[in-house]
Amino acid sequence: MSLQKKKSSIVKKMIISVAAGFAVGFLCLFLKSMLMGTDGESVWKVVDAIFFQDITATKSIEGIGLFYIIGQLFMHGLQMMIVPLVLCSLSLALCSLADPKKLGKIAGKTFITYLSFYVVAAALAGAGAYFVKSMGWFSVNLPAQQAQEIVTMEGYNPLVTIVNAVPSNMINAMSTNTTILSVVVIAIVLGLCITKMGKKADPIKNVIQNLNDIVQMFLDFLINKIAPIAIFCMISRALAVYGYEYISPTLVWIASTIVICLVLVCTIYPIGVFLTTGLNPITFLKKTAKIGLFAAATNSSAATLPLNTKTCINELGCSEEVTSFVLPTGMTINMNGTTAMHMIAITFIGTAAGIDITPMTLMLTAFLSICTAVGTPAIPVAGTTMVYVVMMGLGFNSELCMIGYSLVLAMNYLPGMAVITLNVVGDAATNVIVSHKEGALNKEIYNKK
Repeated sequence: MSLQKKKSSIVKKMIISVAAGFAVGFLCLFLKSMLMGTDGESVWKVVDAIFFQDITATKSIEGIGLFYIIGQLFMHGLQMMIVPLVLCSLSLALCSLADPKKLGKIAGKTFITYLSFYVVAAALAGAGAYFVKSMGWFSVNLPAQQAQEIVTMEGYNPLVTIVNAVPSNMINAMSTNTTILSVVVIAIVLGLCITKMGKKADPIKNVIQNLNDIVQMFLDFLINKIAPIAIFCMISRALAVYGYEYISPTLVWIASTIVICLVLVCTIYPIGVFLTTGLNPITFLKKTAKIGLFAAATNSSAATLPLNTKTCINELGCSEEVTSFVLPTGMTINMNGTTAMHMIAITFIGTAAGIDITPMTLMLTAFLSICTAVGTPAIPVAGTTMVYVVMMGLGFNSELCMIGYSLVLAMNYLPGMAVITLNVVGDAATNVIVSHKEGALNKEIYNKK
């Protein structure tokens, strides 16, 4: 109960910070429009210098830039944890999946089912995002000098990322955030090798686990304590500096993410259950509705695990043995909602920054997203944090891309409710499918109203 209250408190803080950021931002927009070109223009310049000045864009001290500094410190804190987060979370997830005690038919079927849902969710979300982009709803007018900076990025070939996936030097690969795909490969190799070594690798596994705990502790502090203030500053500054014409597509991103995720919840899972088991898909939707609602309220798959377990065993007829493996594993590796969100977010960020998002770009986005989503921890904003990982893998590292990302991060919680729902209902669907394939599904309980 305390965990639920904690998550709700975080959500409230984020909502307040977003609302306050927009309020202050629109106020600044009003003041800017009123003062610029008048005798009061100097007043606005003082306000801009104190709060919004990009201190890296000047050679001398021309302003304080308080909001800029706070936003940048927060973003740098997130970026600092990217490499250890990917390395530890993904390698530990593979260790759990490939644990010799749990390997076998159940683990194999679980992994295949999760992967299938990943691919379907990525494909459908990518198609939806491409449609929204084709309609021009993600487009934005950029300042000419900043648009010019993107020209070189338009010629960037994403396939180069695949060539460089296997690093020639592990230390160099982990020393920068621009080679995240290489870190993913390192994590996969590390996780599989630790599993192969068995108990001899326990000391290394313990070190990685402890490091992962440290990373998540820091991220928890960053998200719970710093994020509301930083998000307020970033939204206020974005509005004051770039104006409503840039913010407006973000609203489309929110609506697109929510609609697409909810459509996926109501289609791919019940259809998947029906095709693999022959069971009534409507029954599945009705019994898992409360799981999705609880996940949306708490914004945490970890907090939803007890309710999901109870529902799967007592109402969906899944065996305790299968449930005890599938659901905890899914909490770690099943983040297809995150992948769906990544497809939409990358399309929004790239389009808003002037980058032509092609089907090939979306295919590579899906690959990178699936790889990184597998290691996404069950903490608030973790999925949105991983958007940065995918961005770096694609080469989306311009200032405009960072601004777009800050907006996605700031406005995460409303679409995040739909994303987490897609994740946890997917865990239940996979549990039903695997239990059926193992002959351990009680159909009488499943069909009982």
